[in-house]
Amino acid sequence: MASQLKPIFFVSNSKSEQPATATPAGAMAEINGTASLPTFDELPKFHELDGCAWGLWGKDDELGTVNLLTEDVVQRAAKEEIRTGKTVSLNWPIHFPSRPLFGRKIPSITTFSKYDSSVPVRDDVIHIICVTLSPYLTPVHTELLQNTQSGSQWDGLKHYGLCEYNVFYNNNPGESLLGGEMEIHDPSEIEPARAKLGMHNWSNHGICGRGVLLDLIHYYTAAGDALPYDPWTSHPITVANLEACAKEQGVVFRQGDILLVRVGFIQKFYASSNEAKAALRREVGTETFAGIEQSEDMKRFLWNNHFAAIASDAPSLERWPAPAGVPSLHQTILGLWGMPIGEFFDLEALSQACRETGRYTFFFTSWPLNIIGGAASPPNAAAYF
Repeated sequence: MASQLKPIFFVSNSKSEQPATATPAGAMAEINGTASLPTFDELPKFHELDGCAWGLWGKDDELGTVNLLTEDVVQRAAKEEIRTGKTVSLNWPIHFPSRPLFGRKIPSITTFSKYDSSVPVRDDVIHIICVTLSPYLTPVHTELLQNTQSGSQWDGLKHYGLCEYNVFYNNNPGESLLGGEMEIHDPSEIEPARAKLGMHNWSNHGICGRGVLLDLIHYYTAAGDALPYDPWTSHPITVANLEACAKEQGVVFRQGDILLVRVGFIQKFYASSNEAKAALRREVGTETFAGIEQSEDMKRFLWNNHFAAIASDAPSLERWPAPAGVPSLHQTILGLWGMPIGEFFDLEALSQACRETGRYTFFFTSWPLNIIGGAASPPNAAAYF
């Protein structure tokens, strides 16, 4: 079970931890009959950034907003949302995009006989070997060499921190989070500095609860109108857009929801030529994608609804790039809140299921790879109706 909510904060205005300060009297508001949380404006600052939730679940917390997914929250979601047994995968094939964005390594997927002389090359990305049997009982192997941030993914807590200050969620300095190859031979000898803020924390807990889809594509085009933006341009999705979509779908948010936003990247990917797909992989720093806007209103919307996680079908969740001089939302969502960010989630079949059932809520599960100290992971996510 997630740790109990503790109404305390500690906030650093330097790289060293400062004494905890009590939450202001009356600051904790009861939300939907569950655990109380402060509003965005009641959270303290970290330097110039508003909304720092460090210490909310204790100074040693490594789950972030996944703490909101308590046993009661999961049980209620399962009881209310699983009605027919219909299941939908939310995982885009790991082959796509075949040329990963942001300069990441192209996945290498090889299937060969056990007796093939091919030798895989070691790299700094995850290397998985799956063994199956051929009809002739000759073992066949599939080797996968993949950056865990290409294809459907959760960004983990050590993926992105407060860039200017080199500090990560819950006041963990960047220099305290060791990188490099980690070989573990004895579970009792895991280096804490390498494991800190790793994906294994979410893997062991699970990211399970009520999922909510905001299907912007269907919202805008259901009446036959064209989509008013290009998903492959730096178009901002505003709070007003999200709230209007939620209202149209009859969705009322509650604490601990896992928010999924269908922006249209994958739909356009399938409709585009191979040349257009290949052109997506450009010089790092020149990519453009639609996504949620980097505004204080968006931060308030995300925090005050107390989502446990947020994901979309877009490569960066937030519009990319951020406007000049505006900090990225990753810094706040991951660095200040510890909220999982999902990218490249395949929401196409989910959109169809929601339209067919007339329901935009469902039971959501995700079990990330149990990578000790990992910075990201494929989500292994599904929706249940």
